[in-house]
Amino acid sequence: MDWSYRDRKHAGEVLSGLLSGHASMDIAVVLAIPNGGVAVAAPIAQALHAALDFIIVRKLQIPYNPEAGFGALSSLGTIVLNEPLVRQLRLTQDDIEIAKAKTEKQIADRKKAYAGLVGHYDLSGKHVLLVDDGLASGFTMLAAIESIRVSKPSTIRVAVPTSSEGAARTVRAAIDQLICPRIERGQMFAVADAYEDWYDVPDSEVIDILKHSRQ
Repeated sequence: MDWSYRDRKHAGEVLSGLLSGHASMDIAVVLAIPNGGVAVAAPIAQALHAALDFIIVRKLQIPYNPEAGFGALSSLGTIVLNEPLVRQLRLTQDDIEIAKAKTEKQIADRKKAYAGLVGHYDLSGKHVLLVDDGLASGFTMLAAIESIRVSKPSTIRVAVPTSSEGAARTVRAAIDQLICPRIERGQMFAVADAYEDWYDVPDSEVIDILKHSRQ
């Protein structure tokens, strides 16, 4: 297996090195997408002397394949649909509403778990960096981008350790800059393939990272 990163923390350290070379970037807030993006974002925020916060975004699960998504919903209410996939799967409006309701419940649960630890920073006029552990379709990141755009940040950049070629192209078109050292151009893509140690990050780990960053 051709791993690029030992784990998410190592991926964040690699991205930190790339970002530190851009002295003019002047990132004020690093916004992670939980859960996996938080462990990547923490060393980046530390290296850039930036604030660490996050935005909750969850994929809209395909009814018969919950591991895959046909769009994404953010904690700020922004929904982004993969319209070609919705048509290909022949999803009805009822299918979409059912998936949306399920996703809203997941977001509400996370808001409750992280109460008091998120949403601390005003993004208006700030240089903002969005971070996740990888981009598969890119629609989760697009929902995050559109959600924070209403806050009128000065710039929006995205840093991820790995991405599919299609997701990188989609996300790059929506932001000021994409930083991604590993873009896969093959037919088959999985974010996990870039990591030696890949696991589902528990809420407890996210809370520990955020508490440490607030100290």
